Order: sequence, then C-alpha cells, then structure tokens
Amino acid sequence: MESKRLVVVSNRLPATLKKEDGEWTVKAGAGGLVTAMAPVLKNRGGVWIGWSGSSDPTIDVDALLSDFSDEAGYDLHTVPLTKEEVDGYYLGFSNEIIWPLFHDLQTRCKFDPQYWRTYLDVNFKFAEMVARKTTPDDYVWIQDYHLMHQAFFLKSMGVKRKTGFFLHIPFPPPDIFMKLPWRWKLIQALTEFDLVGFQTLQDRENFAECLRRLMPEAQFEGDGGVVTVDMGNHQFRLGAFPISIDFNQFSEIAKRPEVAEKAFSIKEALRHRKIILGVDRLDYTKGIPERIRSIQTMLRRYPDLKGRVNFVQIAVPSREEVDDYKELRTEIEQLVGRVNGEFSFPGWVPVHYHYKSFPHDELVAYYSAADIALITPLRDGMNLVAKEYCACNVTEDGVLVLSEFAGAAAQLQGEAYLVNPYDMEGIAKALHRAIHWEKDQRSAHMSKLRDQIRKNNIYWWVDSFLQAGISKSLGDFPEVAAMKYERG
Repeated sequence: MESKRLVVVSNRLPATLKKEDGEWTVKAGAGGLVTAMAPVLKNRGGVWIGWSGSSDPTIDVDALLSDFSDEAGYDLHTVPLTKEEVDGYYLGFSNEIIWPLFHDLQTRCKFDPQYWRTYLDVNFKFAEMVARKTTPDDYVWIQDYHLMHQAFFLKSMGVKRKTGFFLHIPFPPPDIFMKLPWRWKLIQALTEFDLVGFQTLQDRENFAECLRRLMPEAQFEGDGGVVTVDMGNHQFRLGAFPISIDFNQFSEIAKRPEVAEKAFSIKEALRHRKIILGVDRLDYTKGIPERIRSIQTMLRRYPDLKGRVNFVQIAVPSREEVDDYKELRTEIEQLVGRVNGEFSFPGWVPVHYHYKSFPHDELVAYYSAADIALITPLRDGMNLVAKEYCACNVTEDGVLVLSEFAGAAAQLQGEAYLVNPYDMEGIAKALHRAIHWEKDQRSAHMSKLRDQIRKNNIYWWVDSFLQAGISKSLGDFPEVAAMKYERG
C-alpha cells in the first residue's frame, strides 16, 4: 500500500474552541470549506493542519482536539498563533486587504505594511508545521487566500512536497489586482505551487492576465479547464475547479420525516404564504442591504403581493469584533425595521430577520420550505448556499434567483434566474415573475439544477483537482477500514 496521505492546510481547523460554563469545549466548524472537505478526509488517514481559533497560550489545544479527531476520522495539527499574529495576518492582511480587494471592493482596503510583514511571518510558521507533519509522499493541498506563500516557504527551506493551492474567493482582474502594493511578490509566490486552482474560468483568466503583466516571461501551453505555465526555470499548472457540496447528504436530510415536518411547520407559521429565503454569513460582500431594498421595491411596485409573501433572511454572525461588520449589522436591522414599518398590517410582517446560526437540520428545513431562494452576493467565489438550496428542494418546486456575480452563476446560469444584485427593480421584477411561474416551469428548471449539482458534487470537485495535480482520484486514498480489511 502507498503511504501517501491527503493533507489539507487551511487558516482554521474544522473545529472551534468555545468556553461554556467556564470549560473549554470543541465544536465542529461551519462554513463552505469544512462542509466540503470533512467528508473527503474522513477515515482515509488524512491530516488537517490549521489554527484552532484561540490565541490563549494556557489552553492545551491538542488535548481538547484529540476526541474530535477520533470522531472526525483524520488527524488534526494545530499552528499556535499569538493575538498580535491574528491581528496582523488574519484580521489585517487577509480580511482588510485581500478579502475586499479580491471582491472588487478596494475602497475598503487598508494597505498597512505591518499587515504584510505579519502575513509572511505566519505563513512561514504554517510552512514549518507542514514540513514537520508531512512526508515527501503526501499531497499537500493548501486552501485559500490566507496561505498563499506556503509553497514559496517550503521551497526556501529545501522541503520537497507535491503542493496544490485552491482559491475559494474570486481572483480580480488586473486593474484591481495591480493596486496591491505587494502584487509581484504575491503572484510570484503562487507560481511556486505545482497546481493553482480557481472557482471559474474567468478567475483563472484574471490570474493569467495579471501573470502576463507582472512576469512577461510566462508561457502558456494547452487549452481547456487546465493549462500549463512555463516560467523558464520551472512549470506549474492552472485550472478551474468549481467547488460543490455533498448533494446526497443534503437531499437525504431534507427527506427525513422530522425535517419535512419542521419545513411544514415553518410554512404553517407563515400561513402558507410564498416564502423568499436569503441565507448568508453576515458580510458586506453578500449584498444583504441591497436585497432588503429589493424586497421593499417589490412591495411598492407590486401591491398585489402584500400579505401574500414573506422574506426570511438568515444572517449567520461573523467577525463580530470588526467595526465594518458591526456597522453592517446595524444597517441591516434598521432597513428591516423600515420595510416592516412601511408595509406591516395586523397578521402580516413582510420581513423575518434572524441574526444567528441555525442547527444543520433546521437550516435544511428552511431550504425545503422556501418557494424562492434569493442569493444575491455583490461578488462571490462560488456560493454553496445556492447549491444547498437546490439539493434540499426535493419536491423540485422551487426557484433559484441568483446573482450573476456569484461563481455559481457560471455553472447554473442555464436554469437559475440570474439578476444584477445592484438592480433593485430588476430583482423585484424577477421575484414577481418567479412567484407567478407555473409549476411545470419551476419543476423543469429545478430538476435540471439538481441534476447538475448531483453530477458535479464535492467528490467530483476533489477528483478533478487531484487528477490535475497528481493524476490521482479520491479512490486512491482508500478508507482506513478498507485498507485493514485488505491486509487481514
């Protein structure tokens, strides 16, 4: 048997530490990356390297995570970070420079040189952990914008590893990327990976155009989803690999009697009105204020919908300590109050706003109950909520209204109703039309959406990346139980 393991490296481990009643506990992490990668690593002898989320040096993080690791079915290794490192590398460079810049919101960037220095220091710290906890036989798959210097530092230490990098957020066009003061160093670091993956062909092309401008010696070979780049002294590959979800898992949860019952109770509580649903992490890239204004526009333009629809917005708390996010939360709450104040009458409140995390089963129930999913980010790498909604729509009776600036639009544009998230009148018109679609129209579109997501699921995403990176598939990392059985 080969000893090769799949090693995932990301900013955060797939577990979070929380203090409850004076005791530290471990909870499974949330978010697209954990949803995507946890089933892939489970019971395959895999490894996940990342930060625990705590900068308290008195906590024995490894002891706390040991039980979680056993249950998760893969090993976890923690990279300890100080508060100063978290402030500079994570809250600073990653979230006050790269996040807004790569989402076309460069006016929100704070180009502090100290952030850059701390970013490099922490990336080196991660690379040291990778060097210690992996072997030359492992495949090291680096996830996202926090860790773009991993291959660069591994090579500078003389550590030979097969490395892949996947960017979960968009990659901006040159006129935006060139505003980054450290643009050349960042793009040069990315060329040190063996494979660099993006969500869409457009993201890959944006990167290629930036590379041509900054490193004109780069020569591109091939066409299709994956191309080779010759840098003169080495080669690497570029590809588009749209991330997805575990379709069957969501679909099966939606079919459970208790979840179906919960979905029915949601519909009943809203008196079987049409439900328009928004689900997002609270973030300024998600377009939540614009979405609420679109609902306001819809109710003004189409008074026949008053009392007949409910907009339910679920906003999962995020980065609550950051001022921009505090201000966003206040803005959304004021908008909700304004719309409800304008249109409510006894027995009907148009907007139901939930600022909290929902248990997984309850979220699936909301997906199942919703007649329309309104997913309108201003810019998004992919947006897995759009795919989760379709997977949970087992009656094939729902409508997906999707921002054309979400990465998912490239895959789902044939059957989703695409809108411009800044066009409030356009969204209002789309919602009005979707509400009045005949059942056979809705079913035809949703059936095709579900087929597309079922076929191109999370395992397809992993296979396509591994095939491009090391000519392997997920099947080449067999489950541990199967390996034991074959040996016995």
